[in-house]
Amino acid sequence: MNRTAELLAFDQRHLWHPYTSALHPLPVYMVAGAAGSRLHLADGRELIDGMSSWWCAIHGYNHPVLNAALTEQAARMSHVMFGGITHEPAVRLGQALLQIVPAGLEHVFLCDSGSVSVEAAIKMAMQYWSAGGHPEKKRLLTVRGGYHGDTFMAMSVCDPVTGMHHLFRGAFPEQVFAERPSCRFHAPYNPADAADFLTKIERHAHELAAVILEPICQGAGGMWFYHPDYLRMVRDACDRFGCLLILDEIATGFGRTGRLFGASWADIRPDILCLGKALTGGYMTLAAALATRAVAEQISRDGGVFMHGPTFMGNPLACAVACASIGLLLAEDWQGRVHRIEELLKAELEEARNLSGVTDVRCLGAIGVVETAAPVNVPQIQAFFVDNGVWIRPFGRLIYVMPPYVISEEDLTRLCRVLVAGVKRFHR
Repeated sequence: MNRTAELLAFDQRHLWHPYTSALHPLPVYMVAGAAGSRLHLADGRELIDGMSSWWCAIHGYNHPVLNAALTEQAARMSHVMFGGITHEPAVRLGQALLQIVPAGLEHVFLCDSGSVSVEAAIKMAMQYWSAGGHPEKKRLLTVRGGYHGDTFMAMSVCDPVTGMHHLFRGAFPEQVFAERPSCRFHAPYNPADAADFLTKIERHAHELAAVILEPICQGAGGMWFYHPDYLRMVRDACDRFGCLLILDEIATGFGRTGRLFGASWADIRPDILCLGKALTGGYMTLAAALATRAVAEQISRDGGVFMHGPTFMGNPLACAVACASIGLLLAEDWQGRVHRIEELLKAELEEARNLSGVTDVRCLGAIGVVETAAPVNVPQIQAFFVDNGVWIRPFGRLIYVMPPYVISEEDLTRLCRVLVAGVKRFHR
């Protein structure tokens, strides 16, 4: 047995991969290296990456600027606790974020993963109302079809029926769910689409700490793009009924939808903003929850402190590479790149719209989605994709791509054509 086979055999027996059975694991492919928009398998094959490693590797792999930031920081220090200590990479990251997020967000709480940033945001909202004399305001309102992470409070605001966490119903607080917005991003807005949300927020305002939404694009819950006017309506309703607004931009932040943040499409500001994924360009795990001064001041009144402190909060390596990633993004024509990706996705995926096994095709920014009538057989279609030189990881009834922004037109065309070929073969 060669070395790769030995490693894969151990992996299959002992390593528990995400959303996978430990006893009957799905096939995995051994990656030996990566550069640009390509993954290099240990068996010598090369795959065009359509997933940006779950949407975070926006600059591709093995980027010299990000490599340099990481190695230079490692030579100074890899980590120090953030309690009672600070360091230049954390300060510079805070400065960089406050330059680009919606105006009025002033306090940056650094976390070690996107799910933890959602947990922190929810705790902030609850502590805000408790400090203000309203401890009864501790529930959350969201819309169906959402996904906010795998930790417990984050799971509580994921879709309770069709989401990945329905098995845990009853183990976490029951939140309030409104119908998912049906108004598509590119279609005219219908004010009637807000009816259920407005009914729910008015009925439950007395007990709601916050509304939490993924702006413009619902990610892992369904890859659904909705109209910016719906987001404006939510902001107005939160103000009228006395709720904080948490925007989960973990998937949408840093240009994925064609604007720097999803909130930019509606020109609104949340009270708390969650960031992650592309924050470090896919190099390190890092996230942040940013709050307005009003939120921070109320939590901190009368000597109050925010009760949260991850061990690796403000990790210098992660902060240094995040600064480099943000600088790299802003120094390049990222918006032009994302626009070109969107136009090519629309052109190449349109063919799938007329296939009998397809119910919808939708594209926004650097996101392209083909929705099928029947659930995807992941091992089957995954093997087809790999055999044809692309990496696409479907889920449920969704076959989608979110490529690195640096992908070439040739590679993106190939990616889309193999995707469509896979749909034709397995979903007629």
